[in-house]
Amino acid sequence: MNNKISYLLNTVRCVHRYSSVLTPKSSATTRKHILWIGRYRDPLGNVNFRKLLLNILPSLHGSSLRFVSQKTDVYSTGAEALVSEKASQSSLEVEKLDDAGSFKAKRAVDHSDPFFTSLQKCSCPCDALDLAAEAAVSIKHYTNALTMAWRLYKNLSEEQQRYERQLIFEHPAFAKLCQQLLRDARRVTRGDLVFSLHALVNLGVPQNTLLLQTLVRVCQEKLNQLDNRCISVLATTLAGMDKDKNVSALQAGLQLLVEQRISSIRDIFILQNLMKCLGKDAPVFLKKKLEMAVLREIDGLTFPNALRMFLALAAMNYCSLPILNPCSKKIQENVHDVPFRQLILILEACHAVQYRNVKLFSALADYIHSTAYLWDKRQIILFLSSCETLGFQPTELLDIFAEKVTEDPDFLNLKNLLTVLRVYSRLNHVPRVQKHLFFEILHSCLNKCLPQISNIELLKAVYSLGILGYLPQRALDELLQKDSKDELVLPDDPKEQNTMMLRCVKTCMELDSPSFTKPAFVPTENMSSLVSFNLRKAQEALIELLGDENMFLQNVQLPYRYHIDFEIRMDSDRKKVLPITATDDHPDSRVQRLAFLFAPASAFCLGTTHPQGKLAMKKRHLNKLGYHVILIQNKRFQEMKNEDAVEFLKRKIYSEDAFSFSEATVQNNN
Repeated sequence: MNNKISYLLNTVRCVHRYSSVLTPKSSATTRKHILWIGRYRDPLGNVNFRKLLLNILPSLHGSSLRFVSQKTDVYSTGAEALVSEKASQSSLEVEKLDDAGSFKAKRAVDHSDPFFTSLQKCSCPCDALDLAAEAAVSIKHYTNALTMAWRLYKNLSEEQQRYERQLIFEHPAFAKLCQQLLRDARRVTRGDLVFSLHALVNLGVPQNTLLLQTLVRVCQEKLNQLDNRCISVLATTLAGMDKDKNVSALQAGLQLLVEQRISSIRDIFILQNLMKCLGKDAPVFLKKKLEMAVLREIDGLTFPNALRMFLALAAMNYCSLPILNPCSKKIQENVHDVPFRQLILILEACHAVQYRNVKLFSALADYIHSTAYLWDKRQIILFLSSCETLGFQPTELLDIFAEKVTEDPDFLNLKNLLTVLRVYSRLNHVPRVQKHLFFEILHSCLNKCLPQISNIELLKAVYSLGILGYLPQRALDELLQKDSKDELVLPDDPKEQNTMMLRCVKTCMELDSPSFTKPAFVPTENMSSLVSFNLRKAQEALIELLGDENMFLQNVQLPYRYHIDFEIRMDSDRKKVLPITATDDHPDSRVQRLAFLFAPASAFCLGTTHPQGKLAMKKRHLNKLGYHVILIQNKRFQEMKNEDAVEFLKRKIYSEDAFSFSEATVQNNN
């Protein structure tokens, strides 16, 4: 009984919609009233609507569109599905529409057909569907109406799309269109086929419907008949679909086809779509072929091409410097035309493919800094977070954002606060002005969040402030209270990150305390006479410079689990290097201790010698223990000639600037 009532209501709704189609009132006018009346409901979330979409008016449309299991063969054996004819020349050609990589249909149609003339005048998706309901008499009419509906739909705002999508799915012509397309899937031209699949996928029709699965299977059958532009549309569509048996099979076939045709593809836009579709699972040789194909056309690179190229290479997880460098230059030249979301995507893509270009990052940061008044604080946080992931320090932007925080801290909820603490601590950045006020505000915001903060979030917040040399007393007391109850020990800590952070916090409590005094003697332990391979050059240079291995220590282990690569001791005037044995037998507080730390490039902010947070904290704590710390980027040191390496260490040891610099704190370095 309930089912009969449900179908009766559905039929009434359909009749109502059909009657509205026949009236002269435009859907564009109706849409203005519908969009803002009532609360939005997702049409696919309504069970009755799903039945309406998939089974509407079966007597009118023959076999109904239905959901099928991915484990079920979706190949239809009905009489109408077996009808096949040789594909004719496509009525659709692809041309690039906008920077987002969307398509529009360039129609090669009979201009005497009034249907296509009316279709070009449609102003909203439902206008196209209304026209299909009134005047469509062929499958070409239906497919062109569907493509036009998608084209108009994608130009709407996100909020408008939600409401318009509901109207599309509830439109009686849409269900009829889907039925007609399912029935004549093998009769449509190749262009109509791929554009229809593209439109349906992007409109949100569920992938496990018989319609979409049938179109995918027909694309498999007609794959060799597709020209390069149709392949581009199909590649874009597949990139947005979930993997299942039919999609994977079509993608594999597409990969084989690309291998054969890649030498004939001269359009960078098409190549980018193929790169996104084939993705990171593509074989290396095919990635290199795609790279060479792009390089052949690199002289014709446009600004939109440059933006999309980062995303295409990230989709393939492939870093190509010959491609990315000219793309970066093109973006730098047009940086003011880059949308904010695109800026973030570029930085994320650079991180994904491990591409580091200081000039590009600086240009983007300078643009955000110069237009900071235009951006919401949350947008700037998002940009800074992306920079932090890359290890890049946009100094001026960090300073101006700190000013915004001190002026208006109310926007700092828990999530934003944790992000700000992570960014500033990892990049080891303390504002040049009002740094104490900045810390006090962060401390105050943290105190407000204490009732709602989780144990791990509390640990991360205190750890970040500890790296910067600031101890938030109230949060610290609560953290230690939780630690005493073993609430910070978690089973899902395989890399012992929480244990490491807690140990660092306790070290900061002791060494950064105002009551801590420099010890007269620091116990050391020489771990081994052997050094790692990447320190052998430094060992040989020190031996050549000082004349004997007894003039320095190597692999030195200190309290608080700190480690020093090499240690040298000098007299109080810093004129002479003293033998290690002599200073061990007669400890003297006037002896100057030098600690050499050969750190990887990743321990410094990108393109600078500015140490990142953990290395800066270690340097500060070694200063507290009485060491003058000399930081050296090991990669640059390894690139030096032997004689240059010796001269470099000599300047570091005997230069007074090295000693005065090493006494500075993290805050003073900024």
